[in-house]
Amino acid sequence: MLSRARPSEARSTLVGTARAFATLLLAAAVAISGSTNAFAQGVPVVRDAEIEALVGDYARPIFRAAGLANDGIDIVLVNDQSFNAFVTGRRLFINTGALMTAETPNEIIGVIAHEAGHIAGGHQQKLRDQLERAKTMAILATLLGAGAIVAGATTNSRGLAGAGMGVAAGSGEMAQRSILAYQRGEEIIADRSAITYLNATGQSGMGMLKTFARFQSALSLAGTQVDPYRISHPIPQERIANLEALVKQSPYVGKVDPPALQQRHDMMRIKIAAYMQGQAAVARLMRKYPGSLASRYGDAQVTYLYGNPGAALVKTAALIKEQPKNPYFQELRGDILMKVNKPKDAAEAYAKAVSLDPARSGLLQVSLGQALLAVGTPDSAKKAVTQLNNGIGRDKENAEAYRYLAQAYGEQGDISAADLATAEGHFYSGDYKNAKIFAMRAQQKLKRGEPRWLRAQDIINYTPSNKLK
Repeated sequence: MLSRARPSEARSTLVGTARAFATLLLAAAVAISGSTNAFAQGVPVVRDAEIEALVGDYARPIFRAAGLANDGIDIVLVNDQSFNAFVTGRRLFINTGALMTAETPNEIIGVIAHEAGHIAGGHQQKLRDQLERAKTMAILATLLGAGAIVAGATTNSRGLAGAGMGVAAGSGEMAQRSILAYQRGEEIIADRSAITYLNATGQSGMGMLKTFARFQSALSLAGTQVDPYRISHPIPQERIANLEALVKQSPYVGKVDPPALQQRHDMMRIKIAAYMQGQAAVARLMRKYPGSLASRYGDAQVTYLYGNPGAALVKTAALIKEQPKNPYFQELRGDILMKVNKPKDAAEAYAKAVSLDPARSGLLQVSLGQALLAVGTPDSAKKAVTQLNNGIGRDKENAEAYRYLAQAYGEQGDISAADLATAEGHFYSGDYKNAKIFAMRAQQKLKRGEPRWLRAQDIINYTPSNKLK
């Protein structure tokens, strides 16, 4: 049996609906807010010195052209096979799937240029402002609808009550479409900004067009029917049409990536395949690059991961002979030697990698510290502390490094430092409960007010918050 809601019930129900819609809008805003740490966000982060250095080299000229060179933007690699990149705060996240799919550096550089357009344009904050406005409009419209329902119920007017329901239901749809339309506009602006940055750095925009063509092909193959008013990005066909003229007008339209950069890109792809997709994926790429350095690098990686370490060492030695100044070949040699329990030799290889590394990656210094720690002598433990602290100085959010550092301090008998390092490791892993426990343990052995005591206090006082700022 149908029943008519009393006026007070109708008002309560519609106000609840408005609040629910506001919550959905806020959830979208939270998705673009920054956080203390990518690990704490639950993002499956990938760390690799070689890949980070290469992507950093792709990004540096673009950030300079966008006026972002001094903004401290971090690039984070995400273990996800989809072709995607996004920004939150001052972090640019790039999926390994994008790196694997892109056949040239220019394709990834185009992606970075687009995301730089979002950062330089302040699009995240502007989107938050739009969400706030949409939330307010939705609540007001819903309350107006509630008023009509109440009036209809009081006067027994079904037409008025029905109109009120229509206003209430339509407010959410209107607000959603407004936000999506705004986002599509921001995407077009970021695309155009990307072309500006590419031209400023003397690079082609053809990689961007190839990426959008790939998206269009994927939609066609899937037989997907897209409602252009219900998506946050322009459909690929529109993006290609908007950008094609600009790209082809550029004096750099036919410019290709330097061979050395393309070689590094190929080596990156085959490395990702080896570690994340297995031997079959590496074999496919090796057939694509027959006889190349990338192919031989992939062969050495697969032999290390799935085959004979001795054979892997021989293959890596051949790579080192061909490129004696390549730090990542020395890193691979160190990895193999650690696998066969030769930490002293591994430490020598990692030390060589650190000395050759133009990017001065903290990851290589942490690997050196780990090898020194595994040597197991008091002197090597002392050296491990130095290298691990050097690595952390360049990469303070490396949670794993703090765990090795805690072990090194423990072997030296410095328990307060070990507890504080353990606290830091938990903190940057997002385990704030245990971080506070170990920070309090460290404080008990530290002098009040000294720098390490104050750092422990910062951890104790820290309160995670997802509130928008």
